[in-house]
Amino acid sequence: MTKPTSAILNSQDLMLEWARQGAIVVGASLFVALCARVTVPLPFTPVPLTLQNFGVLLVGLALGSKRGFAALTLYLVEGASGMPVFNPLGPGGIAQILGPTGGFLLAYPFAAGAAGLVMEHGKKTFARALAGGFLAEVLLFLGGLSWLAMVTNSVSQAFRFGLYWFVFAEIIKMMFAASLSAGWERVFKANS
Repeated sequence: MTKPTSAILNSQDLMLEWARQGAIVVGASLFVALCARVTVPLPFTPVPLTLQNFGVLLVGLALGSKRGFAALTLYLVEGASGMPVFNPLGPGGIAQILGPTGGFLLAYPFAAGAAGLVMEHGKKTFARALAGGFLAEVLLFLGGLSWLAMVTNSVSQAFRFGLYWFVFAEIIKMMFAASLSAGWERVFKANS
């Protein structure tokens, strides 16, 4: 094969790989949007109970830091541009990002990136996935509670609105995401 022909094949392979990676990132952002549709409003807080955080954890743990960060950044861009990807109970668009749940939303790319980073450095076990999920949850709640404290002008109100009611559900989401991502790794390795 001549040099120009092999260069064309290599560039075609590269373009196909970029397209494949792009499709994975878009699909992951849409997965989080689907998770946002599972929403339970709580009458005592402006923060609803959703599966969005589960989606963020799973995307980060399964795709790694770069693709996880990219998928959740794309998710925010989709929502900010008016696409109905955020939970359906909120106002949508920029208003939702600037509302009481904005801190959680803005933390999504960093949480997914952190979870993915933990999974990338070592054997992909349930314990590692759980550690990555825990780090992601800490980042989510740091962002969400900080934002709520600014919105409500009260740290104690932020904790009442954004933490106490959610701890148990987040532990379940974290355990489930860690189980799925570690299980996915075992299946993927067995089929390789």
